[in-house]
Amino acid sequence: MLIPVRCWSCGKVIAHKYAQYKEALDNDGDTNKVLNDVGITRYCCRRMFVGHIDLLDEIAPFSVAREEL
Repeated sequence: MLIPVRCWSCGKVIAHKYAQYKEALDNDGDTNKVLNDVGITRYCCRRMFVGHIDLLDEIAPFSVAREEL
């Protein structure tokens, strides 16, 4: 699914950093270094990124456009 806009624990806005995180993670691979570089320092916010599972590609084929009657 989509990354939450805010951290569930502290309420800090984090969604705008997810694309930067994913790109840096694909290039570097070291999660700890990438999170530090992106600026995610709180452990509760780090949990939001590390524990996130992107299921959008798996769910998208099941969405069907509604037809008008």
